[in-house]
Amino acid sequence: MIQEPFANKVAIYPGSFDPITNGHVDLIKRGMRIFDEIVILIAHNPNKVYLFSIEERMEMIREIFSDTKEVRVDSYSGLLVDYLKISGANIILRGMRALSDFEYEFQMALMNRRQTKKIETVFLMSGFKWFYTSSKLIKEVVSLGGSVKGLVPDSVNQKLMGKFNVNNINNNRG
Repeated sequence: MIQEPFANKVAIYPGSFDPITNGHVDLIKRGMRIFDEIVILIAHNPNKVYLFSIEERMEMIREIFSDTKEVRVDSYSGLLVDYLKISGANIILRGMRALSDFEYEFQMALMNRRQTKKIETVFLMSGFKWFYTSSKLIKEVVSLGGSVKGLVPDSVNQKLMGKFNVNNINNNRG
């Protein structure tokens, strides 16, 4: 039996985005070619320690996509499937960088599918340029005085340098 296609293709792109990277931005822009709307959902994971507050992360993302009406930003601290039910969306957008992401993402997709059959997970491969970029690695490099210029949007780079009190001289290596 063929099911109806999704009427309004709204994808929820969940993550911590602490901070958002150019890899995230690339995935969102490519996702905009597929979906009518993308909601960047800043999810709260109680097992993580964050550098930026939820409000700071939302502000950074809104600034990056200020001219893009197809992108919204929201936050949620419960189960992702519950957010999808509340929002009326039925698609989860996820990015995969390397084989190491596959097992975790596959487990999450199956668990979400077990919670409700009405949700589909769509995976996009990371752009080759961003294959080894991660928010965790970005923070580590900046905390040690290294440059992440070109790996994050310029506005995010400035905020990272401010958080770690890194001067512009050290950050111009990249």
